[in-house]
Amino acid sequence: MPNGSSPDGVAKRRTVAGPELALRALLLPVLALQAVHVRHKALILPEAAGERAGIAGSGPDLRILVLGDSSAAGVGVATQDAALSGQLAKGLADRFRLHWALDAKTGATTRSTLARLAETRPFRVDAAVLALGVNDATRLVRTRRWLADQLRLYDILRRDYGAKRLYVSGMPPLGQFTLLPHPLRWVIGRHAESLDTALQHILSGQPDCTHIRFDLPLEPGLMAEDGFHPGPVIYREWANILAARIARDFAG
Repeated sequence: MPNGSSPDGVAKRRTVAGPELALRALLLPVLALQAVHVRHKALILPEAAGERAGIAGSGPDLRILVLGDSSAAGVGVATQDAALSGQLAKGLADRFRLHWALDAKTGATTRSTLARLAETRPFRVDAAVLALGVNDATRLVRTRRWLADQLRLYDILRRDYGAKRLYVSGMPPLGQFTLLPHPLRWVIGRHAESLDTALQHILSGQPDCTHIRFDLPLEPGLMAEDGFHPGPVIYREWANILAARIARDFAG
């Protein structure tokens, strides 16, 4: 593990969460039925249409990879221009000659992203933006496994892509997503919080990594039609936060 980080740092938190794990086990039949019901009634939206790579702006060259799941793929808006990558390019194009690329897939987990990268020819980037974890949370992936996969992903981006900085988006508050019924919403929301807390812990020991806290409004009018993915306003605000941090880190 780079910089001495290890998933072992969350052992104490897992012990504290023991009663919750026991409760989750008791609720498992109910959770399984609710998960099936949500999948059947959920509105399935397409990934945003449009180019997934491009060059924009003028100034010093900056190469960025946006990597992730359906939120990175722009589900919830019609085109990539209104999605995370397009809005990020717009926010950086007045300061850099931005070379950007998007590698995202609906349903992606950290582990499936690792498998996808293993079949992809690497290319040079200066920075990578990660939007991963929601599908790990909804699948209740164990914290230790998830952190190990995250650290493997960071190593690949550093070693094979040459990324100097990694911007890791935090978990959205899944416990507030009204699409999910209780107790499923409570269980997934608590697990997402646990994963994000553990993520912040390991990133504190990764000087080239920045945790981007998900602190954006989730009012129904700002969410996509499915009630689960961001709408255009949220994508724009998310991209603005990222653009400001990236510009500050790469200024000069």
